Amino acid sequence: MNVSPSNFSRPIRTVLLWQLIATAALTLAGAYLAGVHGALSAALGGAVSFGAGLAAAVVASRGNAQSAAGILTGALAAEGVKFGLIGVLLWLVLATYRDVVVLAFLGTFVLTALVFSMAFFVRET
Repeated sequence: MNVSPSNFSRPIRTVLLWQLIATAALTLAGAYLAGVHGALSAALGGAVSFGAGLAAAVVASRGNAQSAAGILTGALAAEGVKFGLIGVLLWLVLATYRDVVVLAFLGTFVLTALVFSMAFFVRET
């Protein structure tokens, strides 16, 4: 089974791109406002959200549900993977990066997580 980004739906590809753009912009802002640690913190915040969203997209794209129950099970599995990965990655960064700029890290994470939720508003065509 091929789970390359080209197999994702247009809304998912679009919001993943938006997440990368938002992460890049906030990384530049973090560099300007807080230096190297601000930039790295912002980049890590975006990476947590992007990685979790990408993992959820991979899990969701692997499903081949034929019923409403199957679709719901696949969606719940994807969300479970996303939330689990978010928890682990947030803990990993906060526990290991001593010089994290928390505002840049969490701010970028929250913004990019909100961007991912915008997939609902992107048209398929």
